[in-house]
Amino acid sequence: MVVKTITPPQAWERLQKDENTILLDVRSTMEYEYIGHPIGAIHVALMEAPEWKTEPDFCAKVRDALHRFSDVNPEDLTILSICRSGKRSHTAAELLQADGFKDVYNVLEGFEGDRDENRHRSTINGWRFHGLPWEQS
Repeated sequence: MVVKTITPPQAWERLQKDENTILLDVRSTMEYEYIGHPIGAIHVALMEAPEWKTEPDFCAKVRDALHRFSDVNPEDLTILSICRSGKRSHTAAELLQADGFKDVYNVLEGFEGDRDENRHRSTINGWRFHGLPWEQS
């Protein structure tokens, strides 16, 4: 099954218009808390340090988090998966689709975006580059 994609500005617009659309931040807890995260994102890490292996119960954790957030059946929500640059979130979207989630998107560019020529992020693309709402813990 092919994962649908959406840009950060499109994701923000969709979140504003559809209460059954959820932004799922799949970065590590350390990234989510210290680098920052989109306002309103639900956090469930796909991988954590130091192993950096896919959490075996990732989909169950997502389902649990979504049950706490909404009365809608989690599989019926639209999930926008975001990570640092769009790679882990793509993997997360694939796992969620395979586990029965029907409407899942990968947020292209991610939260920080690609690196520039100086190896800095948030200067070319990404959620923060587009000036979308975010916060730090």
